[in-house]
Amino acid sequence: MNAKEKQTEFIKGYLKPKLKESGFRTSGNNWWKLYDDFFILINLQNSQWNSKDELSFCFNIGVGLTENMNDTKKKKPTYFDLAVELREESYLSEFRKSSKYRQDGWLGYLVTDKTDLTDFTNELKTDFEIDILPKLEMLKTLDDCLLFYDKHDFWGDNLRRQIAEIKNYNE
Repeated sequence: MNAKEKQTEFIKGYLKPKLKESGFRTSGNNWWKLYDDFFILINLQNSQWNSKDELSFCFNIGVGLTENMNDTKKKKPTYFDLAVELREESYLSEFRKSSKYRQDGWLGYLVTDKTDLTDFTNELKTDFEIDILPKLEMLKTLDDCLLFYDKHDFWGDNLRRQIAEIKNYNE
């Protein structure tokens, strides 16, 4: 299997089923969970320099406000609807930020034609099930989101500003 086939197998065999089990919907490389006034989105971004034998990718993860979604039916958010957009490393423990498949990839994770798919899947399973998803599961309200993202200076401020703009507009 080449690197692209391994990535595809990882997505089909682990990522999509796991995120669906966690309540996420999907379209292409986007997974989202809708709440009344906000949504959580996970976007898989591939490097433009990828080849079939070596590829790097990352996850852009964040929240957006439902009212600001471009989709008029408010059902299908995209990366461009996010108020907060952080890479996966912002959700990882210090120990996981430099794991085996993150060391050499300049964009998040690195997969090559020599990558052991089972080992790679287990590593990302650890990232998602121990760090990323538990943090996202804590986000049940906008106050939860503000509390979590306030530690990321600019992003907490940006979310707070967008919430205030909607509140002022609706008054």
